[in-house]
Amino acid sequence: MIDIKQLNGATLAFIGDALMTLKVREYLVNHGYTNTKQLQEMSIEYVSARAQANFMMFIIDKLTTEEMLIYKRGRNHKSNTIPKNADVNQYRMATGLEALWGYWHLIGEYKRIDQMFRLMTEKNNP
Repeated sequence: MIDIKQLNGATLAFIGDALMTLKVREYLVNHGYTNTKQLQEMSIEYVSARAQANFMMFIIDKLTTEEMLIYKRGRNHKSNTIPKNADVNQYRMATGLEALWGYWHLIGEYKRIDQMFRLMTEKNNP
């Protein structure tokens, strides 16, 4: 068994990205959106690097010290990927947020995920 606290930021972000994407898609479908083109366009309002960076700035003061360390691990992880629709700082902040979501998921902090997802949907209500 691996030690979750030792996973690098990219690995945590890999999980967090999938989780966040799934939650956003379920949220939109549950709110009656069924046109796949519209779903894709609306999901970008939540899961694009720019949107995630904006959300990260919105919640940064709500993070614990431990959460901040995980966020920074994801944000500071060296990536060979070049962002298409965001600047490098936005991309790095988004990766940090995804790492945090991945960490919460892997340690079973589902209430924290739900709390943050509520904040995200309140901020970006379709």
